[in-house]
Amino acid sequence: MKTIEIDDELYQYIAGKTEFIGESASDILRRLLAANSELSATPVHAKPVDTTTQNDAEDKVQIIESEQPVAVDTAQENANAVQELKTLTSCQNIFDVINKEELAMERGAVGRFLNILGNLHRVHPKQFSAVLDIRGRDRLYFAQSEAELLETGSSCKPKQIPDSRYWVMTNSNTTRKKLMLTDVAQVLGYNNEDAESIRDFL
Repeated sequence: MKTIEIDDELYQYIAGKTEFIGESASDILRRLLAANSELSATPVHAKPVDTTTQNDAEDKVQIIESEQPVAVDTAQENANAVQELKTLTSCQNIFDVINKEELAMERGAVGRFLNILGNLHRVHPKQFSAVLDIRGRDRLYFAQSEAELLETGSSCKPKQIPDSRYWVMTNSNTTRKKLMLTDVAQVLGYNNEDAESIRDFL
């Protein structure tokens, strides 16, 4: 296995080409390269083999195809199409996928708030249920349905977090939204410094 360094823009491009949960960067690159080469696009997993050095400035990596392609359950893939296309590898965090230009184009604080939460869900779908424990003294901040939020106050203006089954109240002021983002980041495992950076996206 060889490690290469790529810039953030290229990494985001590669990550954006993910077709199913758990697809590695090597598999994505192999599929993209196969469209313009003699490499087979059928195998899902490729194995790196012997590497030989031509000189100090150039390395050649030889890749062989796996012997058998891995079958993909198309029914499951269709049922979770949006989630699979949005979900990236577990090593990523929101800083790998957040698009500041897209964020700046959102309408007001509510749009940015939902965009940030959507990206957090995108890279932490399995842990995201932890946000349900974040709440105020007498009201819910997050729920799995609009009705559940409305039970704690008809004026909470619930909105669905993009590409998720979670809802969030949006009638709080910007300061409260920042505190909510900080709490969300922390329950998803970000340290205090990163949580503050996520809050400041708002």
